[in-house]
Formats: sequence, C-alpha cells, structure tokens
Amino acid sequence: MLEKKKLKVALLWHMHQPYYFNPETQKFQIPWVRLHGLKDYLDMPLAATRQKNTRVTFNLVPSLLDQIELYCQGYTDNFQDLSLIPARDLNFDQKREILNNFFSAYYPYMIKPYPRYRQLYKKRENCKADLNLAIKTFSSSEWRDLQVWSNLVWIDPVFRNEEPVAELFAKGKDFTEDEKKNLLDFQIELLRRIIPEYQKLYKSGQIEVSFSPYYHPILPLLIDTGSAREAIPDLEMPQNRFSYPADAEWHITEAINRFHKLFDRKPDGIWPSEGSVSEETLKLFSENNIRWIATDQDILNYSLIKSGMNPKKYTQHTAYIYKEAPQTSLFFRDQGLSDRIGFVYSSWDHIRAVDDFILSLKELGRFLKDNLDNMVIPIILDGENAWEYYKNDGTDFLNYFYQTLSGDNEIEMITFSEAAEQIKPTMLSDLYAGSWINHNFKIWIGHQEDNTAWDLLYNTRKMLTDFQERKPETDSTLLEQAWRQIYIAEGSDWCWWLGDDHVSEYNFEFDLLFRKHLGFIYNLLNQKLPSRLEQPIHKDKADMMMISPEALVTPVLDGRITDYYEWSGAGYLICSRLNQAMHKSNQVLYQLFFAFDYDRFYIRLDFEKEFDLVGSGKIKINIDFRDLFIKEFYPGIKKREISGDFEYIYDKIIEIGINRKSLLPDGFGKIEFSVAISDDDKSLERWPADGWITVDIPECKKEIFWQV
Repeated sequence: MLEKKKLKVALLWHMHQPYYFNPETQKFQIPWVRLHGLKDYLDMPLAATRQKNTRVTFNLVPSLLDQIELYCQGYTDNFQDLSLIPARDLNFDQKREILNNFFSAYYPYMIKPYPRYRQLYKKRENCKADLNLAIKTFSSSEWRDLQVWSNLVWIDPVFRNEEPVAELFAKGKDFTEDEKKNLLDFQIELLRRIIPEYQKLYKSGQIEVSFSPYYHPILPLLIDTGSAREAIPDLEMPQNRFSYPADAEWHITEAINRFHKLFDRKPDGIWPSEGSVSEETLKLFSENNIRWIATDQDILNYSLIKSGMNPKKYTQHTAYIYKEAPQTSLFFRDQGLSDRIGFVYSSWDHIRAVDDFILSLKELGRFLKDNLDNMVIPIILDGENAWEYYKNDGTDFLNYFYQTLSGDNEIEMITFSEAAEQIKPTMLSDLYAGSWINHNFKIWIGHQEDNTAWDLLYNTRKMLTDFQERKPETDSTLLEQAWRQIYIAEGSDWCWWLGDDHVSEYNFEFDLLFRKHLGFIYNLLNQKLPSRLEQPIHKDKADMMMISPEALVTPVLDGRITDYYEWSGAGYLICSRLNQAMHKSNQVLYQLFFAFDYDRFYIRLDFEKEFDLVGSGKIKINIDFRDLFIKEFYPGIKKREISGDFEYIYDKIIEIGINRKSLLPDGFGKIEFSVAISDDDKSLERWPADGWITVDIPECKKEIFWQV
C-alpha cells in the first residue's frame, strides 16, 4: 500500500533587534536585547525541540548575536544600571527615569497578574500628571520592588522554576538588595546559555539556522535607492542617490563569516531584512552560494506579472528561482497563516487556536493534493515580539502547537533547506523589487525624515572615502572602526522609526543612536562634526500631529480607559499639541483616537478636564465620513446609543464603534472623516480644522502591521 503523501510545512522564526549599543557611552541605549533574551531567545529553540518530529528554522541576525555577546562580556544598558543602584541611593532624576520606563511591559499579562507590580503601577498612574509628586510618595522598599519586578517579569515562564527566580516570585515583595543583585546576575547567566543552545541544536540537526545581512540593512536600497521607484514611481527621493553594491556585499559576506565562526559551517539560507529583494540582490545571494531565501507572497504576485505569467495559474506554495540566479531557491511567505500566529491567536484559547491552524493547513493540503510532493507552506514570522500578548508568554500555545503539528499524520514539518532540496522550482524571468510590507520600500525611504537620514548617511560615507584618499597612511584599525559605524547606520531600523509610519516612546533614542553612529566617525577621524548631526531628524513629539494605526484594536466600549493598553496601536490626533501650533486658547478636545479590527471602525474622544461636556445638554458631536455616513448625538442628554451599525457610550471619555461595511461596501479601502463639536449650534471645534483624517483600512484577510 502506498504511503499517503503529506503536506510539507516550513516554519521560520525571525530573531532580530536594532543595534542599541551607543559607541560614545559604550552602553546599550535601551534594554530590549537583554529583555527579549530572557523571555524569547532561549525558550523558543527549547520549545521547538521537545517533540520528536519537529523541524524548525531559526533566523538569527548577526548584529543581534553580537549584542548578546557584549552583554555576556559585561557591557550594560541604561535600565540595567538603574536597576543595580541601591534603592536608598537613587537620586531624583534616576527615580523619575525609573517611573517613566520601568512599566514598559504589556499590562494584562506582565503587570496585572502580579499584585505588587500592579500596585506600584497604579500608584504611578494615580500621579502620572505630576511625577514629581509620585516620586515623593514611593518608599525605598517600593523603589527596590519596582527595580526587581521590572526585571523579573521578563524571565520566561520556562525558567521561573529556577533559583533565584522561583523564590522571588514566591516572595512577591519587600525584596533585599542581595536578592535584586542575584536576579540581575541570573539574567546574564541566562543570556550566556543562548548562543551555545543554538550551536548544539543546529549541530545535532534538530533545527536549521539561517541568517540575515549583518546589520539588517534593506539591501536593494544599498545597491541603489532608485529601486524604491519600481513600486512607487513618483516617490520623493533623497537629494543624493545612494548606490553602493560593495556595502551590500559586505553585509552578506561578513554575515557568512560570522555564521561560519559560530557554527563551523556556512549557512544555506537567508531571510533578507524585512523580506526585501530585488534582481541585483538575488544575484549577490547566488554569487555567495546561498541555497535559498524567502520573502512575501505579494512579491511573487508582482514578479509573476512582471515575468508575463498569470498569477492565477501559479501558487505561492512551492519553490521558485530567478533566471539570473538559478542556484538560489525562493520561497514566499503565506501571509494569512503567518499573521494568525503573529496577531490573531493571542486572544484565543490555545487549543482552539492550534486546532484552527491545523484545520486551515489541511484545507490547503486538499486544495494542493494533485501536486503535494512539490508543495510547501512557508510560515514566517517574528519569533520574539508576539509572545507577551499571549497568556503565559505563548508557552501553552507553542507546546500544543508543536505537539499537534509534529504528531499529525497528514503533515510533515521540514526546514527550508530540505524544501530547497526536495522541491523542483518554477523559473521567474523577472523579480519585483520590494519588501514584505506592502511590497515596497516606503517605510524606509520617501518621507522627508527618511530622506534626511539617507542624505546624512551619504555625506558621512563620502567624507570617509575622501578622508581615505587624502590620508592613505591612516591606521587601518581606525578606518575599520569608522567603516563599522557606516555599516551599522545602514541598518533598516533607523528609518523604520523615522517618518510617520511608526511611533514609539523611544523614537528619540532611535534618532539619537543613528546620529551618534555617524557622528562617531567624525570623532574617530578628528574631523569637524556637522551641525546637522547634532539636530534631531524626527519631529518633536509636540509637532507630531497625527499617527496612523499600527495594529488591529478591539476596545471595550464602556466610555472608560479600561486598561492602559486598550487603545495601544490605534492612530491618534493629539489636539492639545495642535492647539499649541494654532495658539487657540479655549480648548475642547484633548486627543482623538481611531482604530479598527476585522469588523468595526472605532473612534475615541478625550476632552480637556476644564470642559463641561454635559453643560446645558446642547453640546453636539458630529461624526462626518465625508457625507457617506454622518452621525450626530448629544452625550449630555443621552450617554449611550446603539442603533443599527452605530454605537457610542460616554462616561469619562466617548467611545464609538461603527460597522466597517456601513462605511465601505466591501469593508476595506480608504475612508475620510472629521469630528466637529458645537454648543447650541455654535461651532466650537472641528478636527482637523481643514480637510479630513484619512485612514487606509485593509482587507480582513490582509495584515499590514507585522513588525520585525
């Protein structure tokens, strides 16, 4: 009897953090390498190898491994240093920094479950408007407990039965300085276990390890920034064309060398930074004997069209090659399945989530059954940032996921190298230049701030090459240090956080670090530092008038801020800051949030404390979706209304929910809206004052927010 063919599934977890090390201070500016190292980088390979038949690929960025090693050598980050200071010795500024930063964790799963941490969080929140007052109310014991808990919650559940961690969780409060130091020492011990574990598992054949270009650059843009115009022909470009294929080559060859040093062999595959590819990039990979790469399914669709092939006649669930680089197989990420793990399943029961995933795989298998031998489902996603949004840091989900996937007799888990070996590829005559985010490079180039960064990079690089020509006798070690800073500044993360695409409470730090890396080159060579490198690229937050949504959001419509993260990821308009620019004295609306999930569009209105919304009962709110949908209501008369596709409620704030299909027939597309406030038909405010707030709502099946 013939053995039943199985559906091949190739799973890749991408591990990456920006290069946070400040060359001037010799410290990490922010702590995410350390904290994700404690929570994600070690337990992930361990979880993947608990079951017998699991085959998983881990993509490790060389600059991430460098940073882990720096921590192991004794280098520290600013938050680590603040944690080490005895609580009784903290000065006023240090205490303020602690209150600002030591609650940077997902509240529902990383703060709320722990009574002492939750108590300290609420104490800070009660005085958030006046942190100076809050500082005076914290005792030395509370400062110490906060130092401990802000580090303790990042220890992955897998390691919480180890000492001293288990004892600290059991104790809960009133920690000693010795206990705090033991915890911080344990963190470094945990970091020291990460790289050896990958080495052991890769050598044993239990996992595959792939890599990315060294400092995570967008290679097509290093080769030629003009490649951005393939997807967006009228994209605004920097003043100077950046085109240095040799730099792209460096990021590939040095990553290969780093990989060889760690694993005693060269890598087979690469996940290009942000899935960014172009024809010239593929040629570089092929010339460096890379057997496979992966990118996004949209790149395949556009490459098929560019190649004169009908996308409806081809599937993403197989291998392809580009005719000018035929020895390198291409795989294309299944967006829907990958994004379910990254964004959808975190709010589900873990058994229901895994069962849904397996069912979807089997439905695909039935669709592909006629050619199953030559098919593979590429599941590719972030291996670190999703798990804090899962209960128990995703441990329950991952254990059941691997157990079910590896034990199913219709599914075969394989690595990408195995897929490249087993699957006969289809040839593409042309390859589309783009990334896995909207199949273009707009995140990293085109905005005024992004373009400024590219010009600063160009000018600094030119200064360095001119300096070398003028002074060929310069010490080679010095030049090597200078070039290293260029390569770091070529990383993708700086422009990720510039422009209006993304916002973070650490935008300033990313801006600062980018300029520090470039400025360090001038200092190394004893050259005058351009004044432009001393000025922030990013607009001051007071001038950031509107931020677009960054994630799907499903708020609880109760007229209250249910928890700190309820509207996290929403777009917003900070009206009070706009007011500063307009010099308006009588402010009504403080800030306006807008967001959406798969079913509804949401609006939240926060009012200035001095404004009496109830008033005479004649305060009217007008929500205008450019005449497509207009709703007026009087919150002072009626605090809640549910009618058809529209719902609002007013308590402390106003929260509004509207069915997406009542705004757009298909439920997706571009919407424009405004919010107007009047009193007895006398206009008080309209936001925005002119024009409309514009929001692009994607198809329900399409996820546009996945971040690496």
